[in-house]
Amino acid sequence: MTTVKVLVSDKLSEAGLQVLRETSDVDVEVKTGLSEDELCELIGEYDALIIRSGTKVTEKVLEAARSLKVIGRAGIGVDNVDLPTASKKGVVVMNTPLGNAVTTAEHALALMMSLARNIPRAHGALKAGTWAKKENQGTELWNKTLGVVGLGNIGRIVADRAQGLKMKVIACDPELSVEHAERLGVELVKLDDLLDRADFVTVHAPLVPSTKHLFSTDAFAKMKKSARLICAARGGIVDEEALVKALDAGEIAGAALDVFETEPLMSGHPLLERDDVVLTPHLGASTAEAQERVGVQIAHQVVAFLKHGTIDNGVNVPSLAGDAASRLGPQLEVARRLGRLLAQLADGAREIRVTAYGELAELVSPLAQETLAGFLERHLGEAVNPLSAPYEAKERDIKLFEVSEPGEPLPIIRVVVNDGEGIHTATGRRSRGGGLRLVGLEGYEMDAVLKGHAVVVRNDDKPGVIGAIGSVLGKHGVNVARLQVGLDEETGKALALWNVDSEVAEAVLEELRGLEHIEGVEYVTI
Repeated sequence: MTTVKVLVSDKLSEAGLQVLRETSDVDVEVKTGLSEDELCELIGEYDALIIRSGTKVTEKVLEAARSLKVIGRAGIGVDNVDLPTASKKGVVVMNTPLGNAVTTAEHALALMMSLARNIPRAHGALKAGTWAKKENQGTELWNKTLGVVGLGNIGRIVADRAQGLKMKVIACDPELSVEHAERLGVELVKLDDLLDRADFVTVHAPLVPSTKHLFSTDAFAKMKKSARLICAARGGIVDEEALVKALDAGEIAGAALDVFETEPLMSGHPLLERDDVVLTPHLGASTAEAQERVGVQIAHQVVAFLKHGTIDNGVNVPSLAGDAASRLGPQLEVARRLGRLLAQLADGAREIRVTAYGELAELVSPLAQETLAGFLERHLGEAVNPLSAPYEAKERDIKLFEVSEPGEPLPIIRVVVNDGEGIHTATGRRSRGGGLRLVGLEGYEMDAVLKGHAVVVRNDDKPGVIGAIGSVLGKHGVNVARLQVGLDEETGKALALWNVDSEVAEAVLEELRGLEHIEGVEYVTI
């Protein structure tokens, strides 16, 4: 094979670099701290780019990447990579989703123990010359109930380790089946039940609209007065202002946080002044072992791709060979967005059916996996890639069906979700200009933009309804970018997709639901 060039633009463990340097026909260079313009000047000659969180792989960088075939992210988050552009250009993006799981889980447990035994407070008092033994009496973990919110990779490790401490573990996860929870030795419960029963609550959920301020005034009021909250997941899941008030009111006994709504935490923040709170500066993934592990993993993954075309932990492309990645890439974003959209309209899923039409029929398997990944990513604490999505679905008893329809003239993707209560459908395609289009939703034909914020409204097809909806949105400062309406002339019903420029508050949605002739209103992000 000819020599391939790999650029490492962020600090990588020495062990990871050694994997690259010891591989024949691989020429590796390390150049960190590059600006966007500097990276653009260099990237054209490289076949692979390895990054951490520091490098921003923008559309400008990707357009300058004439030879780039793969981007390897040492870690889980890929929000610093322009995934749509990478997919469109056929650049494979891979990460290491499990590399930090153990480290983050252990940190959550360390926070729980520190909080239970008042270790930071006792340590500070002792260093200040005070033997504060009585003041720092703690509580045991043995025989206590731990409530785990989110049983993804990290949550499962926490549950397993807690069982070793002889804690009773209960959990809340809308996508996990009761049977799988039982195999983990965990009792699956509703969130309100978890809050009512748990002595310790640890959060391992993603930050999505449904989990924003999940722990706020109402949640704290449902917890035991002796309960303690631990969050090493995402800032914004805990309403910090409400937490301070709950602690002041004695509604809960304490909290330990590693993540915050605004980072770094500003001086003068009220949480910094409290003795009943343990705080750490986003240390969940910060161990030497984790940093070395993700460095070695991504080096091996990049080498395997460059030498054999193997894709492990692909974020934007499932396991593919040859030129299929370049041909499929532009369609993957359509599939993922359809999955994400239906995840917000359906109440979970029992079955997901993906049909690929026309020239896409032979690519139905990777498109189905991408759709499934988009559906699941809204419910898990870490990104779901197409390779892991089928396994995650199996654990949650979600069945995936793939259907090929090569005889149809248009290359479109149709997704049907059965949530046990009903059927939800969405159909999408790429326009000739490369745009993302939603051409069908819940049985209604339309031609809407498949991106951004949107309000989905079901209503009677009556005069004045659209005007009334627009008036409510305008009154609350919600700008409408586009409107598409699908009609069913037989039933006199309509479904409208209002593309808007920003999030829509729940109070606005409730006002819309109160309008005459309105049957349903949902806010979605596509």
